[in-house]
Amino acid sequence: MKCLSDYLWQTLVPLIFFSFIWMLYRFLEEQQHKEDMIRQHTEMELKFLKSQINPHVLFNNLNTIYSFSIEKPTETPELILMLSDNLKHVLYDSNAPFVSLKKELQFLDNYIKFQQIRTEGVKQIKYETYVQNAETNIAPLLLITIIENTFKHSSLHSQISIEIKEENKQLTCTCVNDFSPSKKDTTSLKIGIENLKKRLQLLYPEKHTLHFDNRHLFKVVLKIDLS
Repeated sequence: MKCLSDYLWQTLVPLIFFSFIWMLYRFLEEQQHKEDMIRQHTEMELKFLKSQINPHVLFNNLNTIYSFSIEKPTETPELILMLSDNLKHVLYDSNAPFVSLKKELQFLDNYIKFQQIRTEGVKQIKYETYVQNAETNIAPLLLITIIENTFKHSSLHSQISIEIKEENKQLTCTCVNDFSPSKKDTTSLKIGIENLKKRLQLLYPEKHTLHFDNRHLFKVVLKIDLS
């Protein structure tokens, strides 16, 4: 019995131990594979969501340049340079997972300048930014959705207010505009907002809030923890 006991101890215990190690290794390998698949799926979905934004924004800017080339040709070169900067940001900078707030705000500044030119005499635009640390990173092309909707769905001869604030890596973007419910294009509005919600959920899960209020004015407040 003692020999049998020693034999079992010397053979079964190592066998059980190495079987456990092998099972653990296989489990970790499968978990890593699942994480890789999820990461690849997330990256593909983010690229798809960004691709829905880029052409629409650039198309509006091209329309503005075309109008100026006819009405105010002397001011067209400056607009082309602004568009060039935005193209660089969309085609190259936005391929990175994150960009500095400085780069993202330059892109938004150019976009809003285009809108100020395009809506001159039709809409009043109040645009303010306060950034404590311009090198803070943010996912590219996030804020453009609500800012673009603010212009697209505002009424004629109304005021638009856009405020972007970053303090202690807490970003708040507030957009307010008047709107005409009977003329509002709810389909495109919903598509843009759903796109934004998906990107926020993928990039900043449990680190963002997005609120809407359309009782009197259409107000959107986006808060993101960038830490």
